Amino acid sequence: MLSLVTLVCASCLLLGAQGQERAAMWRGNDRSGRCQYTFTVGSPTEASCPTQAGGPELEALKSRLSLLEVMVTRLTGGQTGPVDQQQGLQESYNQAMGEKAELQKEKDRLDRQVQELQMRLEESRQEAERLRSRPCTQGSSQQQDSGLRPGGGSSVLSHLLPSGQTSGLRDPSWHYGVPGYQELKAEVAEVPVPTTAGIEDSTGCGELMAIGEPMTHRKADTIAGKYGVWMQDPEAAAPYGPSMVWRIDTVGSEVRQLFGYEDMEQLARGYPTKVLLLPEAVESTGATMYRGSLYYQRRRSRTLLRYDLSTESIASRRDLPHAGFHGQFPYSWGGYTDIDLAVDEQGLWAIYSTNKAKGAIVIAQLDPHSLEVLKTWETNIRKVTVANAFMICGRLYTVASYAAAETFISYTFDTATNQGKTLSVPLKNKYRYNSMIDYNPVQRKLLAWDNYYIVSYDVRLGKQQ
Repeated sequence: MLSLVTLVCASCLLLGAQGQERAAMWRGNDRSGRCQYTFTVGSPTEASCPTQAGGPELEALKSRLSLLEVMVTRLTGGQTGPVDQQQGLQESYNQAMGEKAELQKEKDRLDRQVQELQMRLEESRQEAERLRSRPCTQGSSQQQDSGLRPGGGSSVLSHLLPSGQTSGLRDPSWHYGVPGYQELKAEVAEVPVPTTAGIEDSTGCGELMAIGEPMTHRKADTIAGKYGVWMQDPEAAAPYGPSMVWRIDTVGSEVRQLFGYEDMEQLARGYPTKVLLLPEAVESTGATMYRGSLYYQRRRSRTLLRYDLSTESIASRRDLPHAGFHGQFPYSWGGYTDIDLAVDEQGLWAIYSTNKAKGAIVIAQLDPHSLEVLKTWETNIRKVTVANAFMICGRLYTVASYAAAETFISYTFDTATNQGKTLSVPLKNKYRYNSMIDYNPVQRKLLAWDNYYIVSYDVRLGKQQ
């Protein structure tokens, strides 16, 4: 390396001497990091080199310029990597939003279909109730009954049908013994609607003969009042008087509010004087009021509760033995009406059913203080085939339809004789969705809750047969 430098230097001196030009020397590191010496001598004849001259400094400058160009390109948006990534994310987002919109459209379509199906189901249910409430004739009762009962069939006691008429209709979901189950249908019997004077003249206990026109007292304010129960205590105790009216709206999963009104006028105006929060939730529309206490079924259980109005606390509780609950044996309108509490001239009653009774209505007389069952009776009519029931003078009465505008009391069972029979006492469902009917023995009225409306009926009792 030293000889090469010496040779170059000698050549440079020679050229410099001949061309009278001075030589120049540069020193710098090459690309591998080694020290390199470079000598240049100006040419005496050529104005410029035929090829572009350069050196390490120029190469380094070019490298720096290249780096600067790359940085400028990136700063001005010339780099395609991040932009492509952003475009890809935007396309994925747009695709996801499109899929979401399609799913929302599909959901809306399914919701509309569900609503249509629900409307059709309700229409079919009301039509079935209308057909079921139509009085049957002797020659065609079997044809009318077929297919109108829950479970797809009917059951009729041959000894309860008109003389000479037999029936082979059976509900395949039930195994019947003797006696069978009384059907809702009955022959039409013309019963005059009572006048006010006739009702006022009736005294003492007797069989239900007629029911007056419905009298509307108030409409519920919200959807929570579509179903409910309202009561007046026939044997009121302090601190509340006999004119006090009580109401519970039963729509919802946690029904606990008990509204009290000073009288019927305040009820009609919608001004409660007392609002109580019950310690345990209410199940359905089967509550009743008696001797200063509210009696009701605890939600999702067969437990009966006695809520003392004076102390505002639970005074008694007891399970109703073997009683179905929460949809096992409801009335035909549903609403978890498995246990229905009632009051009449003879005290406190429970209307329900059990697995042992195979869905037939069971009546139990209860001790008002301890809720102990004093005695039970098993009837010959299935609970799910009737719309509602109530007690008058120790007799059970069932309602044929909750939705038909013109229905009737279809069956009665007398606990004194342990005998049941069919009836056809007209009853009007003015608003066509009657979810509660109870009897007040002091006022001689039926209290009902008909599709948001609180209504009452006068009744006329006749001589016991």
